[in-house]
Amino acid sequence: VVQRAGWDRAGILWKEWTFTAWCNSHLRKAGTQIENIDEDFRDGLKLMLLLEVISGERLPKPERGKMRVHKINNVNKALDFIASKGVKLVSIGAEEIVDGNAKMTLGMIWTIILRFAIQDISVEETSAKEGLLLWCQRKTAPYKNVNVQNFHISWKDGLAFNALIHRHRPELIEYDKLRKDDPVTNLNNAFEVAEKYLDIPKMLDAEDIVNTARPDEKAIMTYVSSFYHAFSGAQKAETAANRICKVLAVNQENEHLMEDYEKLASDLLEWIRRTIPWLEDRVPQKTIQEMQQKLEDFRDYRRVHKPPKVQEKCQLEINFNTLQTKLRLSNRPAFMPSEGKMVSDINNGWQHLEQAEKGYEEWLLNEIRRLERLDHLAEKFRQKASIHEAWTDGKEAMLKHRDYETATLSDIKALIRKHEAFESDLAAHQDRVEQIAAIAQELNELDYYDSHNVNTRCQKICDQWDALGSLTHGRREALEKTEKQLEAIDQLHLEYAKRAAPFNNWMESAMEDLQDMFIVHTIEEIEGLISAHDQFKSTLPDADREREAILAIHKEAQRIAESNHIKLSGSNPYTTVTPQIINSKWEKVQQLVPKRDHALLEEQSKQQSNEHLRRQFASQANVVGPWIQTKMEEIGRISIEMNGTLEDQLSHLKQYERSIVDYKPNLDLLEQQHQLIQEALIFDNKHTNYTMEHIRVGWEQLLTTIARTINEVENQILTRDAKGISQEQMQEFRASFNHFDKDHGGALGPEEFKACLISLGYDVENDRQGDAEFNRIMSLVDPNHSGLVTFQAFIDFMSRETTDTDTADQVIASFKVLAGDKNFITAEELRRELPPDQAEYCIARMAPYQGPDAVPGALDYKSFSTALYGESDL
Repeated sequence: VVQRAGWDRAGILWKEWTFTAWCNSHLRKAGTQIENIDEDFRDGLKLMLLLEVISGERLPKPERGKMRVHKINNVNKALDFIASKGVKLVSIGAEEIVDGNAKMTLGMIWTIILRFAIQDISVEETSAKEGLLLWCQRKTAPYKNVNVQNFHISWKDGLAFNALIHRHRPELIEYDKLRKDDPVTNLNNAFEVAEKYLDIPKMLDAEDIVNTARPDEKAIMTYVSSFYHAFSGAQKAETAANRICKVLAVNQENEHLMEDYEKLASDLLEWIRRTIPWLEDRVPQKTIQEMQQKLEDFRDYRRVHKPPKVQEKCQLEINFNTLQTKLRLSNRPAFMPSEGKMVSDINNGWQHLEQAEKGYEEWLLNEIRRLERLDHLAEKFRQKASIHEAWTDGKEAMLKHRDYETATLSDIKALIRKHEAFESDLAAHQDRVEQIAAIAQELNELDYYDSHNVNTRCQKICDQWDALGSLTHGRREALEKTEKQLEAIDQLHLEYAKRAAPFNNWMESAMEDLQDMFIVHTIEEIEGLISAHDQFKSTLPDADREREAILAIHKEAQRIAESNHIKLSGSNPYTTVTPQIINSKWEKVQQLVPKRDHALLEEQSKQQSNEHLRRQFASQANVVGPWIQTKMEEIGRISIEMNGTLEDQLSHLKQYERSIVDYKPNLDLLEQQHQLIQEALIFDNKHTNYTMEHIRVGWEQLLTTIARTINEVENQILTRDAKGISQEQMQEFRASFNHFDKDHGGALGPEEFKACLISLGYDVENDRQGDAEFNRIMSLVDPNHSGLVTFQAFIDFMSRETTDTDTADQVIASFKVLAGDKNFITAEELRRELPPDQAEYCIARMAPYQGPDAVPGALDYKSFSTALYGESDL
């Protein structure tokens, strides 16, 4: 040992002094001292006593004889005890020690120091020497002019010794007043303080250290090890403080996550609260433009406002699951949000939102159709009313005229015939008046906004019609009084009038029909109108022949009058419908027919375009819809049959998520096509079973499902890392779970779970003990007694079984170390041992200590630690 150490005489002198001081620091506990190592240990008695003091064990009884053999036996007992502690003693024999060989004696003492003072020092699993050096470096790191790299020259200026003392007992050293250029003062200050206040004897000489190029390493190590052991209590306090800091950091992070959840939940619920009344407002507007604006507002809601809220809702659920996982991993109670802010509350609110949203778009479109029909009916009412009012113009004055009082007999007879023709014309207009009244009634039933004016106009027409009826009846009675004077009637004029009036009415109806507005929504409807129009056109030749026949009657009357030299008045006395009127209206009918053709063809083209839009939407929807369903099924399969590491699985899922997001343009295209369909007021599509609403809901579910699946894997990674589960263990757990998940449903029944546990080595066989163990495990993995065990519950159970976590008892023990074994702790002690933010965190939340040994300001760390792991508001 001495030869390997290469000790020279100077080194021996260093060690004699240092080792002697070290031995005396222990021997004085037994009430004795040594003066000279190589002399006082020769009989082996004090050597055995030293070993008993430093080891705390009893050695064999020493021999008290003065003979050499007795001394050798005692020394051998000491060397045997050292060897029993795993120390190999090479070249050190009892004879050399008994003979006073200084080098051999010092070598033996160094071996004892290594074994009992240094060997047990370990920092971050390093060797004894490296561990002691690392401890010194950490403790002196904050001090200027101190850089501990070894156990020789790093200590020459004395600042390192002073830094060690100041770090643990700052009240003993005024470190800022020390000077690097005064090493002797620095060394002596440290040695004296250590001896006086720390019970560490002076083992080194300041002048020897300063005047030696390289102080003795083993002497420095021996002395420094005394500091390590003196401050071991402080080391325990630091370890306890580290544990508490870790626990508090977890609690603070969890509280931050809880606050984030509460805010996000509040914002989302407030948005839902504001939005639902808007969607439930079904008060119709008066005009199509106003309703179309409401429809556009709804489309903006679906395209712009709702999608971010869908993402917020999904993220809220992910944050909630992540928080619960972190709380479970740190043995904290589950997070209970404020009343009304549970995930279930948000889901209920969301369902209410979607219920309110459901049917809103359909209601808007139906309202637009209703208003469109109202406008159409109102225009039809105005058109028919205008035609009727034009016909009635002057009729009252004509019926009130008393021309028959001064008329000749022939004139009166003509007046009677004329009145009969008027009555025929009046009866022909009865249908139009009834149509006008029916349209007004329908407008009232459909709650037309201008019903008042419509009703006023309709009432005026009806009153006028009643007046015309009364006047007609009165005039007939007056004419009938002179019926005897009505014998000379021009039968041809009368026949003309009788045939001209209905034909004229037919032409007016035809013109009215040809100008009638129409609304259709399908090709079949427009083709029906085209067919009806074609049928009408097929009657035109017969109508033309009737026109020619009527005109022929008029010509025949003129021919007879001329042939009989009868002077006729300028017009037919029985009708106002002249041949010119008939021809003019017939020409008007001829002009309206091609216009009607054009309008019908335009509408047919529009319906063909609508059919193209339907097919275009259906073609895209029939691709997007099944694609979404397929992806949903694939995600379900991927979440069950995951291979590789969790990171590989997470990467694969995120790639899969990106591929889904990349598909979004297809949905955008479908939205554009859907908007074109709505703008064209297309309300059904027989070419597909997929509606835009189905596609939107499916897409939102797809995004939510892949996000939740990714979150499950992230939580598994979080569980694995927090619990220290290896990748191999995680793969074994997944493989075992999947093997027994026969239906790939993502959950195991009780029998499947029992088989899985047996495959992992659990004793849950079908006997009383096995059943009791299985029931215990089931109460952990299925606390709600659903009869199913999810993979996350399975992983949580396996992580608890295979790893260690902090407990309330461990935290209490750590606080007790910081409190110096007291049942309470003070704010000053917390601020001294913990980082500022965590110290203040504890002070603000710890209750006052109420025990009999309480002092002013005492805090109860036990109730605080228990609350960290129980139901509380901390």
